[in-house]
Amino acid sequence: MGVWVSSPYSEEKGEECGIFGILAKNGDDVAPLLYRALIALQHRGQDAAGFAIYNGKTMEARRGIGLVSGVFKPEDLTLKGGMGIGHTRYPTIGECRMCDVQPSMYKDIAVAHNGHVANYGDLKKTFEEKGHKYTSTVDSEPMVFALAGSKGFEEGAKWIMERFEGSYSDVCIYNGVFGVFRDPHAIRPLVWGENESFIAFASETVALDINNIPYKGEVKGGELVIVDGGKMVRKQLVPETPRHCMFEYVYFARPDSTINGKSVYEARSMLGEALAREAPAKVDVVVPVPDTSRTAAARYARKLGVPCEEGLIKNRYIGRTFIMANQSKRVGAVKLKLNPVREIIRGKSVALVDDSIVRGTTLKEIVALVRKAGAKEVHLRITCPPVKAPCFYGVDMSTYKELIADDKSVDAIGKFLGADTLAYISMDGLKKAIGLPLCTACLGGEYHTDYVRKLAEKARGS
Repeated sequence: MGVWVSSPYSEEKGEECGIFGILAKNGDDVAPLLYRALIALQHRGQDAAGFAIYNGKTMEARRGIGLVSGVFKPEDLTLKGGMGIGHTRYPTIGECRMCDVQPSMYKDIAVAHNGHVANYGDLKKTFEEKGHKYTSTVDSEPMVFALAGSKGFEEGAKWIMERFEGSYSDVCIYNGVFGVFRDPHAIRPLVWGENESFIAFASETVALDINNIPYKGEVKGGELVIVDGGKMVRKQLVPETPRHCMFEYVYFARPDSTINGKSVYEARSMLGEALAREAPAKVDVVVPVPDTSRTAAARYARKLGVPCEEGLIKNRYIGRTFIMANQSKRVGAVKLKLNPVREIIRGKSVALVDDSIVRGTTLKEIVALVRKAGAKEVHLRITCPPVKAPCFYGVDMSTYKELIADDKSVDAIGKFLGADTLAYISMDGLKKAIGLPLCTACLGGEYHTDYVRKLAEKARGS
């Protein structure tokens, strides 16, 4: 996405998006593998999907609005071509337009992009002055223009790394050449795998797993990888200074994925253990808030020596419901999504474990739901420190005023949410549990790029 506006009604976090790229060593058709990969990455974007396939002479694309299973028709999976890139899209608010569905294509170049380019507006002006006409609001369009205006893939990728500020992991087809690159801070994930028939790149290893392609490692920050003749050529174009998004481990990625060399399941498990050490609670039962907090809640409960039970059941056939016109509709949305198991909750002191609190609107209703189900006490435990600052690197939190922790203490937040107690994991606990160099700008406002610091100052003053 290029420019986005957050909904003040959502407790859900969103980021753009899921990507997959694949090259067949022996010329096999890749459309079925692209489809399977996008199914595996559906959690990273549910609003639109698309892929582009190159057959050695021409490039064809198939795109649509909706879930992967609804976008692609059986005949789309018979497209011929041994090189392809795919994308699942998450816009944060408003309608999803066909012109914004990726991959973006211009001349003989196609790009699928995951992340957020903070200086998109300035770049847009630069390319418009050069005569380019924008047809969308997605960050991959200036990427395509930058590559098209270069003398070669390497020159174009380096130009992007030196001038595009923010987060980006991109898979590309450039004049019949397959390649990928990642921003110097490696904020958004980009893994790769290989077997005897294919080399593939993806946002998460689950997209490799579903295609029986063994995981081999990561694309480094500031690195361009070109696959030529069935072999990878890796070039470090600018120095890497990794700052991996902590939300990938707290919330975004599937627990069965490995990203940046770290198991997401293991990271969430360690978050739960650290939370139990730092903020134990005298409770009868631990209940995870579905779905992403399950792993941490199980470890939290094990450390405390109490049962972890599915006290809240999620209706998996309800779509995203956070864009609601008024408070009564928002409350109704929570009830549509979650239903308590009263036999687990009634008369019990309950520890509700959730991954994070951004706005607090949804969690307040969940606490009320648990109390109405008969809970004697409700103790909230959160596996992420308080979110106090906007994100300009790809998470849909763009203003200070929408963040409940910006102007409220932990005690005040707990009272607002209706909890008996509230405790967050510490910053030190988060970092040790994940064990990687992290981007934690949204937790403390310490941004690592100059343009974003200016955006944060402007956001604070608005």
